[in-house]
Amino acid sequence: MVSSFWVQAYLTRLRLREIPAFVTAHGDDTAGAVLIKLNTLDGQARLFQRGFDLTSGARRWVELSQGVEAEVDAAIARQRGFDPDIWVIEVEDRQGRHLLDEDGLS
Repeated sequence: MVSSFWVQAYLTRLRLREIPAFVTAHGDDTAGAVLIKLNTLDGQARLFQRGFDLTSGARRWVELSQGVEAEVDAAIARQRGFDPDIWVIEVEDRQGRHLLDEDGLS
């Protein structure tokens, strides 16, 4: 799937649920990986990246980091150091909603 298309569809889905989200790093439009930072606005955050289940081949979202927001930001910086084509989307929701478990977003 083209990364920019997926990002726009995800942002639209969040907007329809009135969940604020922002692109904080614009990656490669066609093949950039996507990181999702969930900021719960209490100093805590979680970081997700899409991965593959090696046994089934299914795509799923994997939590890369969780904890103090500054530590999650450091994890993002490390990932971007390895791959400058990565997209980073920051979702801000006190309830912890990210919608990544919904159909069509894996």
